[in-house]
Amino acid sequence: QVQLVESGGGLVQAGGSLRLSCAASGRSFSSAAMAWFRQAPGKEREFVATISGSGGTTYYADSVKGRFTISRDNAKNTVYLQMNSLRPEDTAVYYCAAGTFGTYGYNYRYWGQGTQVTVSS
Repeated sequence: QVQLVESGGGLVQAGGSLRLSCAASGRSFSSAAMAWFRQAPGKEREFVATISGSGGTTYYADSVKGRFTISRDNAKNTVYLQMNSLRPEDTAVYYCAAGTFGTYGYNYRYWGQGTQVTVSS
């Protein structure tokens, strides 16, 4: 069983930055791909970024490429999402997920409870 707890969300002005963290329990953290998804009000959940177990491979949605960076610290069982140059359209609940490398929700078995990110214009 893996439990995921996100933190770091909040309110920020457009152009600002936030860093989300996701702390994972369980001994298999370093073997699991980790990802961030987001869901805005009235919209479907969408893929944001993913990172392989070793951290050597990452992949981003086109909408965040060049602005967001996913990273992980396997010694701390934590994955991060550094978000720069934030836009109002980045406003959403951000979810951390653990599973196999991919861009679809079904790739990930375990999910966190989400953290709200609000970007004001």
